[in-house]
Amino acid sequence: MGSLNLSCDVAHGGQEALAMLKSSGNKPYNVFFIDWQMPEMDGIELTRRIKELTADNSVVFLISVAEWSGIEKEALAAGVKSFVSKPLFPSTLINVINECLAPEPRCSDESVPGSESDGRRSYANSTILIAEDVEINREIMSAVLEDTGIAIDYAENGQIAVSMFREHPDKYNLIFMDIHMPDMDGYEATRTIRSLNLKQAKDIPIVAMTANVFKEDIENCLEAGMNDHIGKPIDQVNLFAKLNQYLPL
Repeated sequence: MGSLNLSCDVAHGGQEALAMLKSSGNKPYNVFFIDWQMPEMDGIELTRRIKELTADNSVVFLISVAEWSGIEKEALAAGVKSFVSKPLFPSTLINVINECLAPEPRCSDESVPGSESDGRRSYANSTILIAEDVEINREIMSAVLEDTGIAIDYAENGQIAVSMFREHPDKYNLIFMDIHMPDMDGYEATRTIRSLNLKQAKDIPIVAMTANVFKEDIENCLEAGMNDHIGKPIDQVNLFAKLNQYLPL
């Protein structure tokens, strides 16, 4: 959860989880991933106990390898928000958090990913370059954009991003540039791209990806030659808004 700037604790059972919750003080837990089948106290009972302590100030996801049909009604009644199947992958957990805990919740049937409400359209004629050194974040972007038809190339640091763009300047319609990367950060990579003796280098939209969204951070991105920025963790509605803004129809 480090890439989302979220702290995470682990409990080995229901009683330990409740004890940790009760002692959390002024740093309460907001999100719970609970295994359905545990000794002494199963996940549904633990959910009930958590909801008694937190009311509506928590979100509970139940995880299991089993089919949900047999327990779904009871689980939802206990306060489970949604189900997550095992095996768990980091990208799956982060996607769930991004989807259901975004500033404007989008977990209802009317606003699920891929519906018109998240702003996406077909990007089948576009190719983007994503400069991102963290594998989990690359997985998230791949998962979010999987059904859009967009072509994606990845660069694991700024130097690679510059080389890829220099070698194929006509290929890319947009660059998403992480700020903090090894070897060459996003600022320097952007400056280098803008300095290339290529018309495309002056015109290519470059959008910063950064967890730092203070005015000073945004100004630094613009001064480096970026056109825009998007905050981390990536909000899907915001992401598709940027794609719609900078990619051709």
